[in-house]
Amino acid sequence: MKWGIRIMPREVLLDSQGRAVEGLLKQNHFQLSTCRVGRYIELDLQETTEENAKIEIKKMLDFALYNPLIETYTIERLNL
Repeated sequence: MKWGIRIMPREVLLDSQGRAVEGLLKQNHFQLSTCRVGRYIELDLQETTEENAKIEIKKMLDFALYNPLIETYTIERLNL
């Protein structure tokens, strides 16, 4: 079972990477309102049920993959 995890900075925090990319794009005449930069992680798990897979992913996230003080995440099942 393949899963995707999108990790983004919390909305209330300054996203310095996003602002740098936004500034570069605007300097080069691209039209955009804002830009935020995050991370994407793809996992291939051997779990047999979707419920067990989500439990394991949440354990991984809490253990090492994201910082709950400054980041949020979304989990999606990939149909590849």
